[in-house]
Amino acid sequence: MKSIPIKLSFAEEVKTFVNIVSRYPYDMDLRAGRHVVDAKSILGIFSLDLSKPISLEVYADSCDDLLKDLEPFAL
Repeated sequence: MKSIPIKLSFAEEVKTFVNIVSRYPYDMDLRAGRHVVDAKSILGIFSLDLSKPISLEVYADSCDDLLKDLEPFAL
C-alpha cells in the first residue's frame, strides 16, 4: 500500500482527479481525518472536508504510472 498526501481545492480539480484515478484498476481510498471514501467517487470526495489534508491510499505495490499522472495534485 502507498499513501500520498494530495490537495483538492476546486470542483474542477476533483473532476480531473476522479477522471485520472478511474482509468486505473487499483483499489484506492481517500482519507481525511477519520473519514474514508472511495477515491473514484465524486460524491464521496465532496463529502470530505477539502480544506484539511487528504491522503490517497493506493492498495498496490507498483503504481508508479498512477503517481506520475497525479503529480499536479501532490503536496
